[in-house]
This record gives sequence, structure tokens and C-alpha cells, in this order.
Amino acid sequence: MALQGKKLINDPDDVVTEFIEGLVETYPGLQYLDGFPQVGDVREGNWFWFCWGPFRDEPPLECVQIKVVLRADVVRGAYDKVAVISGGGSGHEPTHAGFVGPGMLTAAVSGDVFTSPPVDSILAAIRAVTGPMGCLLIVKNYTGDRLNFGLAAEQAKSEGYKMEMVIVGDDCALPPPRGIAGRRGLAGTVLVHKVAGAAADAGLSLAEVAAEAKHASEVVGTMGVALSVCTLPGQVTSDRLGPKQMELGLGIHGEPGVAVVELQMIDVVVEHVLKQILSQETQYLPITRGSNVVLLINGLGATPVMELMIAARKAVPELQLEYGIAVDRVYTGTFMTSLDMAGFSITIMRSDENILQRLDAPTKAPAWPVGSEGNRPPAKIPVPLPPSPSVKDDEILAESQELSKQGCILEAAIEAGAKEIINIKDSLNEWDSKAGDGDCGTTMYRGATTILEDMKKRYPMNDAAGTINEIGSTVRRVMGGTSGILYDILCKAAYASLKQNTSIGANEWADALEASLTAVSKYGGASAGYRTMLDALIPACTVLRESLKAGEDPVTAFIASSEAASAGAESTKQMQAKAGRSSYIAPDLVASVPDPGAMAAAAWYRAAAHAVKNKVHGSDS
Repeated sequence: MALQGKKLINDPDDVVTEFIEGLVETYPGLQYLDGFPQVGDVREGNWFWFCWGPFRDEPPLECVQIKVVLRADVVRGAYDKVAVISGGGSGHEPTHAGFVGPGMLTAAVSGDVFTSPPVDSILAAIRAVTGPMGCLLIVKNYTGDRLNFGLAAEQAKSEGYKMEMVIVGDDCALPPPRGIAGRRGLAGTVLVHKVAGAAADAGLSLAEVAAEAKHASEVVGTMGVALSVCTLPGQVTSDRLGPKQMELGLGIHGEPGVAVVELQMIDVVVEHVLKQILSQETQYLPITRGSNVVLLINGLGATPVMELMIAARKAVPELQLEYGIAVDRVYTGTFMTSLDMAGFSITIMRSDENILQRLDAPTKAPAWPVGSEGNRPPAKIPVPLPPSPSVKDDEILAESQELSKQGCILEAAIEAGAKEIINIKDSLNEWDSKAGDGDCGTTMYRGATTILEDMKKRYPMNDAAGTINEIGSTVRRVMGGTSGILYDILCKAAYASLKQNTSIGANEWADALEASLTAVSKYGGASAGYRTMLDALIPACTVLRESLKAGEDPVTAFIASSEAASAGAESTKQMQAKAGRSSYIAPDLVASVPDPGAMAAAAWYRAAAHAVKNKVHGSDS
């Protein structure tokens, strides 16, 4: 069933005008034409509404409001370089208005959503920015755009303006011939904008700028892929795509693609798209093995940057290794959208020194990516090695693997704590799904499993301080996020405390735990009652200290402190979060749900305590 699309808009009929108003408020280098089509003798200041009906103070209903964005630094009639104008239907933002600025477009003309702009709007743009050097129109290959821009060009010529027009049809989804319609204009048009704008900014003549733009349009190809159908403002969302389907070879106006297929991994999709664009059967592009190219990965409106970068990561080596093509520049981001469509397009342009010079030329167009010019260094370099271990560490690692009594106890405690985290992975995720992002168990599981692997081959179990330090390195490496950092801080502070002692007993472990909690509180900002793992470990530390001072047996003190950790973790059910992700969640949503970080800390602490008890009581001690 088709559903009404949700949009953050006012009146659907006003979205384009209000977008333009917001754009020029954001970028002071841009302005827009405010008004309605007019005709008259500019020199004498005689203006009349170019509409049906007599002159009046307000425009008649037949008038369509001008929607033109232009450079604020271009003075009407006095611009001394070639004006470069493009445009088309709206809904493709940041195209076209986002590419207005020195070094790119001089003006952009917007129609309504997916509707070609009217002739009067195009004429208004031409008159507003064109000087004696003339004007180049860059038009995507759609019938409405060709007709409206073409008629505007002819009218402008009759008014004495020098005019040229370049049509861009870079679609590679359909095999030729395409009849009189030809190939659709897609994201490759943005690269043509950049080439033409840089050529105009360099002071070239109209004929030269048009020639460079035409050449660029002939060596660029694009193909799009969609996971969803876009929703027009105020309309329902089409349900033509199933939940596990995707479209190949679509345009940018919500029209169906060439084929509907089952959803594939992105590497497979990228391979298919590149094969289509570079097909020797269609020969859309003069690109062969040994060519140099520019690559543009473009999001269609609702595609996360992460997915676009994954596509880029596959496309570059695929071009280099499979096709023998050198990639000179990579542009990845959102350039030409289809409203809120989920999907992406890939554009390939054959490059040469002149095209690279134009692409690298500076521009102040707000939507052109900053810092993308220049030759590409190697994408991968080796990770720097850490400093060599000290002689003492070398000696420890070279020792016999036979464990001392304390080494055996430490190994048992670590193993028990890690296995307990593995056992409660699903419970931790369930609690975290109600209080956070649902991955606490998965993150802790990743750390626990790696600790079990590393302890057999990396940890110097006879050196308690060194082992705790290595555990910190393990969790930082594999857990990531806040949890990984906090546990690494915990371990590093404990290591700094323990390594000061020649012998380590219960009091030294208590000192290390206290130092750890102080460090975590200092850098993490939390303390008791904040609904974090500290609510388990602070009570444990307090009870451990008190029990040892009271003369309790160390094992008994350890067990008592583990019970305090469990009680502290359970008490988080009644706490209002003051730190972590759950602090952003309404209190009633996490009421009666324990903090997963506290529960995890209590779990490994309790398991370690009982492992120590079993190990000690099972010996002659």
C-alpha cells in the first residue's frame, strides 16, 4: 500500500522558493532574482508584467515566479567573462544552485520539482549575468530542458546576446540507439559544469569555453542504482520496489530503472555498473586499457556517506586492476540527487592534463568538494610500529611458559571473567537495546574472545602488571568506541599502580582498582550514581578496602566485593542516567532496566572472584 511521504516542509508548492531563500541566507556569495517575468526597455526603466492581462501592482495568476540563483559579485551587463548558466527541474540538490560561484556556474535556473524551468526564468538569468563575452548554457538531455533552454537562447540572440549551448547526455544504462530522445543527463553534468566554469574563469572566449564543455560532455558516462523510490513533496511514496529489490539504470526523476533485481552486495553492484559504463559493445566512452579517468561516486539523496565510501573503495582498485585504467581524481559525496532516493550513481570521465587543470582550479561554489584536487598519493601505507619492548619485557616474554602460583591464579581469573562475558552477550545486548544502541554485548564479546586468544600467546602471566597492560591493549584494539577506551584507561591506570611494586598482594590489587576508578572517573566524567560501570566497581572497591582493613582473608574480601559489585549493578535500575548514551533517553524508557555496562563489569568481576576462590581453595594454601 502506498503511503503519504513524510517531509519537513510547509506548502509543497513553495519548496523550491523556500530552498533558494535558505541557500542564499547560508552562502553570502549567492543572490537570487526576486520577482516575476518582465519585459521592457531596461535603459529607460520601462517595465511591464510579461503576462496575460493589463499592468497592475501584483502579478496576474498566469505569472510564474522567477527561481534563479546567481553570483553576488557579478554586476548585470558588466561581467567581463563568459557567463556559464545551467539549470533544470528542482529536486536534484545541490545541483544546480549549489554549484554557483566563481570558477563554476554564474547562475542556475530552477524549475519546480522534476519540471523544466520556464523560458522566462532562463531569459531572466541570461539578462542578469551576461556581459559582452557572451553566455554558455549547459543543459541536461531532457526534452523539456532542451526546448525551454533552446527557445531562451534564441530569444537572447535576438536581443543581441552571444549564446552557445552544450547538451549533456551521460547515461550509460541503455544501449544505443535511443532515437531522437538520446541519453539522459545525469551526475556527469556536474563535472562539465566545473570544466566550463574554470575555462570561463580563465578568461577564454565563448567559443573556447563551449568547446571545452562539449569535449567534457563527450568523454563522461554515468549509471545509477536505487534501493528505494523517491517521494515528491505532498505526494505518496510508490511501492514498486520490494524490500529485497533494487533498480539498475534509473534516471533522476523517479522513473523506473532498466531492470529490477534482487538486492546484491555493493561490490557486485559496483562491478556491474563499471562493466556497463565501460562496455566495448556500446562504446559510449573513448576509454580503453591505459586510459586515465576521473571517478565520481554520487549519492542520490538518502544514501549514507559510509555506503558511498564503500563503493569508492571498490571502484578504484576495480578500475585499476580489472580494466588497466589509472584513476587521477576521486570525488565522493552528494552532487546530483533524486530527492530522498536511496542509491548512488557512478560517473567516469576520461581525463587529460587540461581537464584535470579545470577540475583542480579553485572555485567558491558551495557544493563543490574542498581539497579534492591534486595527484593521489598511495591509498595505503604501513601502520607505524610501536616502540621496541624494554629488555625487561623481552626477558619476561622469553621466560619458560611454566606459570608461577600467582600466574595460575591470574590466568584462571582472566579466563573466567572473559567466559562469563561471552555467556551473557545476548542479555547485555537486550538491556542495551532499551538504554543505548544495542551493541554492548557484541562489543564486550569481541573483547572477551580476543582476550582468551591473546592470553595464550601474548600475556606474560607471571607478571601481573604486564598482563593487565596487555589486556588494555587488546580491548582498545578490538572493542572500539567508548567501552574500549574506558577499559583501556582502567587497565593502564592499574598497570601504572602495580608496576611500582616488587611483590603484589591483595592490598596492591586494591590500590590498582582504586587508581583505575579514579582515572576512569577523571577522563570519562562519571562517578557513583551516574548509571555507568562505575556503579558496580566503586562499591566493589569500597568493600574490598573495608574488608582488608578489617583483617578479612583476601579471598573472602574479594568474594564480598564481588557481591557488592552485583548489588551496585542491580541498583542502576532505579538510577537516572547522567552519562553515556542512555542520558539522552527519557527516564521512563530505561526504568527497571539495568545499565548494561555496569552489569558487564559486575559479571566479569564476580566470575574472576569465584575463579580465584576455587583456585586458592583447591590448593594447599
